[in-house]
Parts: sequence; C-alpha cells; structure tokens
Amino acid sequence: VQLQASGGGLVQPGGSLRLSCAASGFTLDDYGIGWFRQAPGKEREAVSCISRSDVSTYYTDSVKGRFTISRDNAKNTVYLQMNSLGPEDTAVYYCAAEGSYYYCSNNAWNKYGMDYWGKGTQVTVSI
Repeated sequence: VQLQASGGGLVQPGGSLRLSCAASGFTLDDYGIGWFRQAPGKEREAVSCISRSDVSTYYTDSVKGRFTISRDNAKNTVYLQMNSLGPEDTAVYYCAAEGSYYYCSNNAWNKYGMDYWGKGTQVTVSI
C-alpha cells in the first residue's frame, strides 16, 4: 500500500499548480482522500478532502474558491488543482487515505488521523 504525492514546484504568486496523489496496492475509490500541508514552523493543516464515491468535498477556508479536489478512478489518482497561489500556500503537501465511510461527510473532516499517508511534495510560491 503506497501513496505518492507529486506535482509540486516553484511558482510565482498568482500562478497555478496541480498536485497528484497516486495510489499503488489498493483502490483509491475505496477511500476518502485528504490533502494536507505543513509549512515550516507550523502545524500540519488539513486542506481539502473528497469522500468515498465522490459524494462530498470540503476545503479549509483559506483555499475555498482557489483549490479544487477531484478524482480519476481510471488512473487511481486524486488531484488538487491550486489556483491563485500566494506565499501563504508555501508548504509541503501530503495526501492521505481514510477508510471510514464517514470521512469527509461533515465538518469533522479535518479531525481524522487517516489510515495511510504518502510522502509529501514541496510547493513554493515566490517571486
């Protein structure tokens, strides 16, 4: 069972990136998927989630209207499209999988410990 986040990089303020979370050894559609980030000196923050069977999605307030989470079951991959990036978005981004049926179904979506974690990908927003 493995998750791998990719797609990070250096982007100028106002730019966009699309992160990918690819799974091997299991089917992502059987899990709710969350994106998290951790900036230097700060606690890890839940950014977004997509529930099993894509019934619902949630976003932390600071990224609403700028980030979009989606899933491609054929590729066993979940994406995080990030637009209008700012320096405050600079962080290591991680994806994680949660098997609970209730994950990402209500406002407690950012309280789960998650079952599987992938290695992170660095996003740096700077001139």
